[in-house]
Amino acid sequence: MSTLSYDASGAAQQAIEQHIPALVEDRIATRIFAKDHTLWGPDAESESAIRLGWVEAATVSRPLVEGILELRDAFRAEGVSRIVLCGMGGSSLAPEVIAGTAGVELTVLDSTDPEQVGAALADRLAETAIVVSSKSGSTVETDSQRRVFEQAFTEAGIDAKSRIVVVTDPGSPLDKASREAGYRAVFNADPNVGGRFSALTAFGLVPSGLAGVDIQAFLDEAEEAAEILNEDSPENIGLRLGAALGGTTPLRNKIVIVEDGSGIVGFADWAEQLIAESTGKLGTGVLPVVAGPSAPEVSSGAEDVLVIRLVGADSDVELGGNEAAVAGGLATQMFVWEFATAVAGRLLGINPFDQPDVEAAKIAARGLLDARPEPTPANFVDGVIEVRGGAWLGDAATAADAVKALLGELGTDGYLSVQAYFDRIAFAQLEGIRDELAAVSGRPVTFGWGPRFLHSTGQFHKGGPAIGSFLQVTASAAGDIAIPERPFTFGQLITAQAAGDAQVLENHGRPVLRLHLTDRGAGVAQLQDIVAALAGQASALES
Repeated sequence: MSTLSYDASGAAQQAIEQHIPALVEDRIATRIFAKDHTLWGPDAESESAIRLGWVEAATVSRPLVEGILELRDAFRAEGVSRIVLCGMGGSSLAPEVIAGTAGVELTVLDSTDPEQVGAALADRLAETAIVVSSKSGSTVETDSQRRVFEQAFTEAGIDAKSRIVVVTDPGSPLDKASREAGYRAVFNADPNVGGRFSALTAFGLVPSGLAGVDIQAFLDEAEEAAEILNEDSPENIGLRLGAALGGTTPLRNKIVIVEDGSGIVGFADWAEQLIAESTGKLGTGVLPVVAGPSAPEVSSGAEDVLVIRLVGADSDVELGGNEAAVAGGLATQMFVWEFATAVAGRLLGINPFDQPDVEAAKIAARGLLDARPEPTPANFVDGVIEVRGGAWLGDAATAADAVKALLGELGTDGYLSVQAYFDRIAFAQLEGIRDELAAVSGRPVTFGWGPRFLHSTGQFHKGGPAIGSFLQVTASAAGDIAIPERPFTFGQLITAQAAGDAQVLENHGRPVLRLHLTDRGAGVAQLQDIVAALAGQASALES
């Protein structure tokens, strides 16, 4: 197994000293591996009783490996060299990290943006197979992606059934429909594992293995990690990390996860969903903030921030005042963070296995798709940006004024969430505004691409503490794509998803600034200029 290590300072170390004795005495580690569903209180028992399969996922998933590798070889013999994953949340984030870290190509389509969908359809279709991943098959994004690819294969003269692979729970509606349709293969995952804990199940292994990852070695590493975690010992790294995540006093509820030489590609994006969706409920929880080593949050010294660095095995990292550092291989880290999140849930007094507020945005989006209301009139237009917001906008007359007004809504314990609902591949540069907004506001800032963040941090935004302010960025598309046998298009779907989420946030009393870019390229450039100017002004004032 790769070297596993953990170090902590300040509040993180204090949390360990405070909670580890009781966690060890109560045999929390071995009880988790024994699937003791009583660990999270009476209200959580029914859900946790059917959500602890992840503790043995590395072993249970082994029989899948042979079939995955046989299918991979068959695809290669047929000239199929490109795998597209159609999935959301836990179905897409883990395979993206696994493939990226292994250096193999995997196209992850976790969007309903018509331009991003169109780009995926246009790329080497003749060499493509898709993996449709969904526990039930009811996920509207994944179902829509499957439909449009199936139509594209058929129109190109390709036998669509031979290019579609499905990962789902046994006996699910998708399982039955896929077998009846005669798709190339159907892989079943353990139904007793929730999506965000599914990295070591078929949801993580099938797309990664088909793309070319050595999934046998991945499971070998995970099994060794399980042996280490299944010990009631003060040195159990999973217990120590869990204490740091959920046990600081007072709670440091902004967890800044810093990639600092681990060699793992995109791990913080996966951990973000795991932690936010698991802990953000009942008005509490911890919010992951994905950042780099030089991000403003790392050196802010804020009393509500804890920094956790992902480091390499041989790294010599000097920790700051309230920090922790974790080193380990990818499978090891995934298992450790799953385990630690479950421990943090116990310390926070919440059920880490449900997501009661995720459905609210889905219901609102479905209602808007059915009603198709006219767009809410803009408060004003600045360049190619339409600005919409609440009474808190005051007399703002420019997009820059509007952003400043939103930042003015941030409390001393608040955070800003930037949510961009368009092509995350073509416009990845927009993520650069995150650091600048953190510097301007002096508060933690998260950046999420819609609609995929709805399946992760969306739970925290609605179920966690009411301290967030929200900057939603949407954009007009050059064209739209119809969804076969559905009364709406991808453009209409993503519009409804953005509007529905904004509606739910506003109903929860959260301030939401909505910026709509009528031209994507020009709008991104204008927004970047606005944020850069604000950062420059803030820097000038400090000096």
